[in-house]
Amino acid sequence: MSDEIAFLPATRLLALYRDKRLSPVEAATATLARLERYEGAINAFVLYDPETAMTQARASEERWRKGEPQGLLDGVPVAIKDTLLTRGWPRLLGSRTIDPHQAWDEDAPVTGRLRTAGAVFFGKTTTPEFGWKGVTDSPLTGVTRNPWDLEKSPGGSSGGSAAALLAGISALAVGTDAGGSIRIPASFCGVFGLKPTFGRVAVYPPSAFGDLAHVGPMARTVEDATLMLDAIKGPDSRDWHSLADDRVAYREQLHGASLAGKRVALSLTLGYAEPAPAVRAAVERAARVMERLGAVVEPADPFDASPMPVFETLALAGFWALLRAQTPDKIAVMDPGLVETCRRGEMVTQEQYVDAVTRRAALGQKLRQFFDRYDLLLAPTMPITAAFADPRDDDQPNPRNSWRWITHTYPFNLTKNPAASIPCGFADGLPVGLQIVGPLWGDLAVLQAAFAYEQAEGNAWPPPGLAARLEAIARAPDPGVLAKRWPRPA
Repeated sequence: MSDEIAFLPATRLLALYRDKRLSPVEAATATLARLERYEGAINAFVLYDPETAMTQARASEERWRKGEPQGLLDGVPVAIKDTLLTRGWPRLLGSRTIDPHQAWDEDAPVTGRLRTAGAVFFGKTTTPEFGWKGVTDSPLTGVTRNPWDLEKSPGGSSGGSAAALLAGISALAVGTDAGGSIRIPASFCGVFGLKPTFGRVAVYPPSAFGDLAHVGPMARTVEDATLMLDAIKGPDSRDWHSLADDRVAYREQLHGASLAGKRVALSLTLGYAEPAPAVRAAVERAARVMERLGAVVEPADPFDASPMPVFETLALAGFWALLRAQTPDKIAVMDPGLVETCRRGEMVTQEQYVDAVTRRAALGQKLRQFFDRYDLLLAPTMPITAAFADPRDDDQPNPRNSWRWITHTYPFNLTKNPAASIPCGFADGLPVGLQIVGPLWGDLAVLQAAFAYEQAEGNAWPPPGLAARLEAIARAPDPGVLAKRWPRPA
């Protein structure tokens, strides 16, 4: 049953619940079984909680039996990234500085809305410490690995969420993104991820990275992610940046939307960063699919030079603020790479910071004017396929040189535009991601374009070859997995 349910999309699960052909209890049981089967190899979870999952699943089953589902996601298992407050579970942020044994009695806006929508909570996914980098390893949980190739990273910082989707553990997962942390793992793992327009999904507690930070859905299909976005979007009084409810049911506007006549810019470099040849070829093929769907695609770069100096200055200031909040004994157990980066933030001057804010505003203005001419922008999500998971001493992409290969995602955190990553092919057996960027508040346009592309390409799950790879890494439960049960074993 676990394997039969594993890759069913959330929309299909809901249809089966409605027809009484599957129950939320069966889905939750399958989710927990797959977690225990694959977790020893991929290390995607901080904790899992079978008791909570089954309690919620049984309540959902009863609601479906009565024909009274609670919300959009009633009975669907959802993996929660461990950067989000979740009532009853600790929020550890990949860090040994946080005591798990304290009152955890508040939901973040996203987890609260998921709970209201009837989602089944079963576990929290891994993140690098405080979500600080584009690979997922931390002092708390160690290295998270990509199910396509255990030597490779699933990306970060939402790497645990992406790996859980890829392994068929969960149909839906939550990600956060301050520089690419939803889109990087979506690209490396070959799943779909959306960084919505800033403020579309409320954030609380506020991130150390301020208004660079977004929360969004991750899934295996565009339709699933759209359904999840409908469930989690909207304002929250705890987030003064959050946007008013647009009262648009995105899921109802995916089917039938046309790309005919849409003006689409294709930028392989964004104006400053050349992708690997195989990535370039995959994205060019994807652009031709968009043309066949009726879009008018033309080469156009949104930027004249890399905005990394702007992003780095603002991010380093956030890193320094994060470190200042720690005591010396806590700093001693933090990721040394994070501490080093935080200390670089101490060197940012007031003049440099103000200059970065000014240049960011100019960048945002330039991109808004770019979208006066174009409806959408296509680009590589990442210039490479998945980086190595473990540090290396050579120049191969790995955790030690991640700032060099994260080139195509962070600009859209600076400008706050909606941006999604959708799989568009493979290179050397690893997925390639196509990034679709829209104008501010153009979340629906991004989702419609992604859905049209997905439908044209077929999007079979599991993709060819994945089942064999998963079978090769399957392991029986081991003490490391069982120790993640919450509440912690005595």
